Amino acid sequence: MPPVTTSANITFHPCFLRFDAAGVSFSGKMVALIATYVLSRVVHHLLKPFSQPYMTSDLVIGLILASLPHARDSFTSLFSITLENIVDFGMISYAFVLGLEMDPYVIFKPPTRHAMVAYAGTVSTFVAACAITPWLHYLRNSSIITFTLSLSISLSGSGSHILTRLMTYLKVGKSDIGKLSIGAGVHSDMITMFSVVLSFVFFPLQETENFREGIKTSVQIGAALMLQTLLAAKISPVFMNWINQSNPEGKPLKGSHLVLSMAFMTVICSLAPWMGYNSCLSAFMGGLFLPSEGRISKWTISRINNLLSTLFYPLFFFWVGLRVDISSFAVGNIGTWVRLFCLILIATIGKVGGTLICGLTLGYHRPELVAVGLLLTAKGHFHVYFAVDALRQGKIDVTTCISMVILIFLSVIHTPFVVKHIIERARKRVPVQRMTLRWLAPSSELRILLCLHGTHNLESGISLMEISRGKPAPGLFVHVTDMIELTEKIASTLVPGEGVDNMTITDNSATEMRDEITRAFQTHINENVDGGIMLSRMLVLSTFNSMPHDISVLAEDLMVSLILLPFHKRVKADGTLDEGHPGFRHVNRKLLRNAPCSIGILVDRGFGFTERLSTSSVSKVAVIFIGGKDDQEALAYAGRVVWHPGVELTVIRFLVDKNSEHAPRRVNNRASVAEQEEEMKLDDECFAEFYEKYVAGGNVAYMEKDLANSSETYTNLMSIEGQYSLIIVGRAGRVNTVLTQGLNDWQQCPELGPVGDVLSGSNSASGTSILIIQLHNIKGQLDGLSDEFSIM
Repeated sequence: MPPVTTSANITFHPCFLRFDAAGVSFSGKMVALIATYVLSRVVHHLLKPFSQPYMTSDLVIGLILASLPHARDSFTSLFSITLENIVDFGMISYAFVLGLEMDPYVIFKPPTRHAMVAYAGTVSTFVAACAITPWLHYLRNSSIITFTLSLSISLSGSGSHILTRLMTYLKVGKSDIGKLSIGAGVHSDMITMFSVVLSFVFFPLQETENFREGIKTSVQIGAALMLQTLLAAKISPVFMNWINQSNPEGKPLKGSHLVLSMAFMTVICSLAPWMGYNSCLSAFMGGLFLPSEGRISKWTISRINNLLSTLFYPLFFFWVGLRVDISSFAVGNIGTWVRLFCLILIATIGKVGGTLICGLTLGYHRPELVAVGLLLTAKGHFHVYFAVDALRQGKIDVTTCISMVILIFLSVIHTPFVVKHIIERARKRVPVQRMTLRWLAPSSELRILLCLHGTHNLESGISLMEISRGKPAPGLFVHVTDMIELTEKIASTLVPGEGVDNMTITDNSATEMRDEITRAFQTHINENVDGGIMLSRMLVLSTFNSMPHDISVLAEDLMVSLILLPFHKRVKADGTLDEGHPGFRHVNRKLLRNAPCSIGILVDRGFGFTERLSTSSVSKVAVIFIGGKDDQEALAYAGRVVWHPGVELTVIRFLVDKNSEHAPRRVNNRASVAEQEEEMKLDDECFAEFYEKYVAGGNVAYMEKDLANSSETYTNLMSIEGQYSLIIVGRAGRVNTVLTQGLNDWQQCPELGPVGDVLSGSNSASGTSILIIQLHNIKGQLDGLSDEFSIM
């Protein structure tokens, strides 16, 4: 084309105009896609209190942004084709991983209870959909049989990956109802996907005008699919085993083997599409019969899932919004809402009804079966893709497609609320497990996990064990645990021991340390035969990153009520503390957040007074009570210390002097008056019980101090240092913080809490040891309910 000349003698070429327009359009596309990623993450963060999965925010943001006129106009037909190719490839990867995570051979085994519940819900929904949907006039330019079967299969399925991740995130996956729901969801998903796979083989038979050509095409596709399945089931295990054996765990994956594995998987999944079969379903069948075990398969699952959740899903739902065009939804048509309501009824009543009938015959409870049925209605990304693909093929209209997307959206958003209802019912029916001292039954022995860094903790560890024993009956069970960092030197000395996954340390320094600790504890117990103490020896050998988790698992398995840890700093010759070990500090801080029971940290300044405890001399111990749940737990621990004949216990209670002229005008604004009053009520009840049991009888000395503010608190804390061998305090957990407000402004070790940090300040050389106690933090632990609860 010739150049264009304006009246100002400035010449433009048409190619330049097209390039400029494309640049503007491209910038609009980038803004829309970036906004999709950012806003979906923001909305997901806002929905966190409702425990909604990422699919909810991705779908909402994708549909809204894609319906904006400027966003839709910026996506030309050429770029839309590119976007569709990306989405198709992403769904192929999704289907491949979905199949790779499933075990197809469970179908050929006797059905488990999970499978029976899944089959019942799937069949009942399928039958209901087949009986009702032909009368609702959903279809458009499609065979009524083909459409009815496709819609019925879609309504019968479950989004197993959405359900599994949600149940795991909400910490109910280990419970009996969680295992049943996850197992049934996987079975339902696999059966419906199998049905879709087979139905796509016969689709050409019904859509081809020439009956003979249709049969020929179906036979070719079926043969190609069968060949692909046989190769995946028989040949791929040999190939994958060779790859896995050549790349053992702990060594980097060889690049050539990784490329070869990806190429092999691609070829396996591409055989059927060469004959015209659906690429997405072919990838599912290829992944289904490929070995799911082994390093390569696990690496593939991890990488693809990460890529899908990070990049693909927001883009996928943006594409869905471009395709469905919400503005075309026939809102004013009463028939639209009738059809949508019928879809919801079919999916809900079908799943719940089938699950209920089957579950009652298996002996399950009715309310839990209804909850399982509602969970199994959840749909996933493939169901959305299936609906939009039907629109793309011209099988349904936009209104029907949007109705199916709304149904899928509603099936996802209700699942967290169903799970929370399950947890609430479980709390009422299952005894809540409170691994604390305060809630320990008087007839139950106290179980303690006493952790040591080395032989330098011997005296303080034995002393803690001694004063924790309480009455001889029911007694004390102490699990003395060595915390040893797994270094390369120690790892090289490990040899297989007895039992599965059991290792024995042969490092001389580690074995000598453990033997010395064992002898010291055993000697002390033998010399105090009437102490009511039972001893066991444990070992936590791991890196500092994994040590907190290992200690938590050990404490949970041993059902201990208290973990006692040494402070990461050690006392020097002048009585002050050194800089400490950062690794052990990391362990302490992480355990304070995630421990399955109450926890105590000992700041040792010469607490090894076991010799004095064995004689007639008395050691002075104090417990400071200000208020809050941690102080209540510290008081419960003091209730055991008081029974030791070698301890003289004093309780010091700090009270707020509201009439003082030095009292602060403002208190904790984050806590309501009702919360403060509730805490004060619990404090008074707890202290009154302790006072009546121990103080009133003269077994415990009592001091009361009226203080106006945190400055007076600090002065009094400093004044009692050096008067006691040990001071027991609560870490934090206070709503009313008038007496501790501002103490943490100059904290050196926040893990000790404001009072513990003041008392254990590094400049102090008083010789007073501090035991900081924290009540079991049940936040995030189903409010004390065990993850493996059973209510079915």
